[in-house]
Amino acid sequence: MRIGIYARVSTKDQSCELQVRDLRAYCTARRLDLVREYIDVGQSGAKDSRPELNKLMDDARKRQFDQSWCGALIGSPGPPNTCFRRWRNFGRWAYNIYSYQENIDTSSALGQALFTIVSAVAQLEVI
Repeated sequence: MRIGIYARVSTKDQSCELQVRDLRAYCTARRLDLVREYIDVGQSGAKDSRPELNKLMDDARKRQFDQSWCGALIGSPGPPNTCFRRWRNFGRWAYNIYSYQENIDTSSALGQALFTIVSAVAQLEVI
């Protein structure tokens, strides 16, 4: 399986290294083909447009990989619906998402249900 990973931190003085290290190790342990890493540094989670996330979404549409993994779906400042709206696009393209921190894998019915529940709870935090 071909994997694209995504990591993000909101300020330039932070590092994505721990997220990326964990995701690389996860790929290696499962003998998965890590195609590309997409890393946004200094990009708020509330932004609709982030350079590396935009590239990831474009590559997903082009079928450059089979599944996308990220360090965390939740925990970014700003409206959570921004993050979830972007990630839900993967479902329309028949891609699955794996979130390392929350241990959510949308390739199963349970993972899809958890993703929906977490998304709903995150929406409530904004209200």
